Amino acid sequence: MERALDEVDIRLLDALQNDARIPQSALGARVGLSTAAVNRRLQRLTSMGVISGTAVILTPELLGCPVRVIAQIAVESEQLDKLDALRSALIARPQVQQCYYVAGEWDFIAILIVRDMAEYTKLSREFFLGNDNVRRFSTHVVMDAAKVGLTVPLTGP
Repeated sequence: MERALDEVDIRLLDALQNDARIPQSALGARVGLSTAAVNRRLQRLTSMGVISGTAVILTPELLGCPVRVIAQIAVESEQLDKLDALRSALIARPQVQQCYYVAGEWDFIAILIVRDMAEYTKLSREFFLGNDNVRRFSTHVVMDAAKVGLTVPLTGP
């Protein structure tokens, strides 16, 4: 990192990750800075890569995608071109919310949202059953999303 984050940076980041729509003037009031100073800090944090984007979080259930699925995938070959091809195929699908290449028994874990199990069945046939590099996969249908979030803990417990 260009330089270490100070307490004001941490407080700005904490406020933003809880409500990215908060005006910079309100952020400034919260941390004791002018709007211009907040803007400069946010630009610096973005250029450093600490802030990688801003998102709106939608409720899939209210938009016709009530089924969440966690898929674990084991591959036949870990040749880079084959791994990259599977990774790219997963990333390209809008139903895949998150995709992780992991160590351990499984090679990938993907979190998907779909309209129904018929849509997931179609996707699993395409991604898993129709892919020469997929050795096996396991599906976990989410019954209750007890916690969903992307916040990073910035302060103590």
